Amino acid sequence: MNKYLIILLFISIGFVSCQEKEKTSTSHEHNESYYTCAMHPEIKEDKPGKCPICHMNLTKVTVSNETKKAPVEESEGQTKMWRCKEFPEVTSMKEEVCPLDGTPMILAGGGDHQAAEKAIAQVMLRKSQLIHFRPQLYPVTTMQMKKEVRLLGNVLQSEDKESSIPARIQGRVEKVFVKSTGSFIKEGDLVLEYYSPRLISAGEEYLVNLSSYKKNKSSDFKDLLKQSRDRLLLWGIKKDQLQQWAKEKKIPKSIPIYSQATGIVRKRHAISGKYFKEGQNFFELSNLSDVWVEMDVYEQDAALVNLGQEVKLKFSALPGTELQSEVDFVAPVLDPQSRTLKVRATVKNKNGLLKPGMIADASLSVLIKGEPLVVPRSAIIDTGKRKVVWLKKSTQLYHAHIVKTGFESSGYVEIRSGLNEGDEVVLDGNFLLDAQAQLFGGYESMTSKSAHQH
Repeated sequence: MNKYLIILLFISIGFVSCQEKEKTSTSHEHNESYYTCAMHPEIKEDKPGKCPICHMNLTKVTVSNETKKAPVEESEGQTKMWRCKEFPEVTSMKEEVCPLDGTPMILAGGGDHQAAEKAIAQVMLRKSQLIHFRPQLYPVTTMQMKKEVRLLGNVLQSEDKESSIPARIQGRVEKVFVKSTGSFIKEGDLVLEYYSPRLISAGEEYLVNLSSYKKNKSSDFKDLLKQSRDRLLLWGIKKDQLQQWAKEKKIPKSIPIYSQATGIVRKRHAISGKYFKEGQNFFELSNLSDVWVEMDVYEQDAALVNLGQEVKLKFSALPGTELQSEVDFVAPVLDPQSRTLKVRATVKNKNGLLKPGMIADASLSVLIKGEPLVVPRSAIIDTGKRKVVWLKKSTQLYHAHIVKTGFESSGYVEIRSGLNEGDEVVLDGNFLLDAQAQLFGGYESMTSKSAHQH
């Protein structure tokens, strides 16, 4: 009897031992542990100790083997859809001609988009992690993008409105009636008195021809009178002055010179006693009825600015005032120092409130052509060398994709390649997934050229 009891006892012990081994085996099948460094996740050891790089204590990490078993899917297996370029609501499951306008159909999301690239990393979350992980998702969609380009500029004198009061004949300035630069001169204002022997001789010749014509009404004297009169008018003498000389029958030694332009004195060259040659300027004027606003466009927005675009202008010196104009000049090259593009708009300044040197805050509304694929800015992890988004594949599985981006507007970024319309990207929680992939070696399968760097 005792013999049978001993045999039964051995059988029971063996059964329990097998059960324990099976549990241990099952546990090892589902979990794998190693020790790593928080600062250097590439370090993996099978026992605790110090990091060989920074000598910090290694941390134990347990990874579910399900993560390794989950395949990294490629986007080639995703269903493609084509649509009409001008009628995006018309779609087809195969590439064909648009039934409405006969043009070739394009891939949904825009014909310029490249096929989505394959996933470069994946994270399989355990059930215990899902309790605390509540990602916010956004379906990749198309959108008409409108970008607000902010510009900083300043008010300049319009070169189109610059003028001058030149010496039309050689002589000497006797007296100046313009006090200083900045003075406002209107057309017809007396600006100086001028002594010129040639001008005086021409005036006396005019009086002689006038007297001869009055005595003898012949056509010859009439032609001589006209020639002498036209010469004086070209030299800046006004008709009123000619009438006064004819009345007094005398030419003054100092001849008054009147302005034939309107503007603000920018440069004052006329000084009493100074000699001037024909063509030299007494004064240089700027007419501020129109002013220029020159603005700087940053390099990343340079391609969006074109001639004729409407620009809204605000000035710190004129609070509450908004003026509108349009871009009438775009510089052909960028400034190599500031990396900005100079653009310009002309503004009416009838009341003279805008002064050269004032600061202008400008904005351009640019409508980007087409309806590109877009995602919110927060969905993109920008490492400086590349941009990554995380896609939801299932409740527990998430994939990382490299994307190429375009313009950014109102918190949304254009996706040139890397995603398909309808893909669900992670907004809140993408950095946690990225950290999980970094810590658990989710990027290890990538080539050295595309290694994830922060």
